[in-house]
Amino acid sequence: MAKKAAQTDVLLANIIKGIEEVKGNDIEILDLREIDTAVCDYFIICNGNSNTQVNAIVNSIQKLVSKELKDKPWHVEGTDNGEWVLMDYVNIVVHVFQKQIREFYNIEGLWGDAKITTIQTNY
Repeated sequence: MAKKAAQTDVLLANIIKGIEEVKGNDIEILDLREIDTAVCDYFIICNGNSNTQVNAIVNSIQKLVSKELKDKPWHVEGTDNGEWVLMDYVNIVVHVFQKQIREFYNIEGLWGDAKITTIQTNY
């Protein structure tokens, strides 16, 4: 179990780094491990300012995780319109939104029992 947790922590760090490299905004980590109905351990949520930036964030995450961990998402959907892209890394699901779409769906509000960590960015 400790090995899985360590791998998840490294994946989490690399996903965050991938988001930051292309200046993704409002990065939040939702810890879902204490929620019985959760489908994974973590949600990572962030947003970009356009469909171009949303897709750049997704590409940055994929490249970094592939290079550093030799891992790729089990499933990716939403890249066609770049409004809301979901990346499923099994233990971690990444949601990359355009800001107005994120506000509309309010994923954080749906998972109100989750422990939320906000990542401070310096750009």
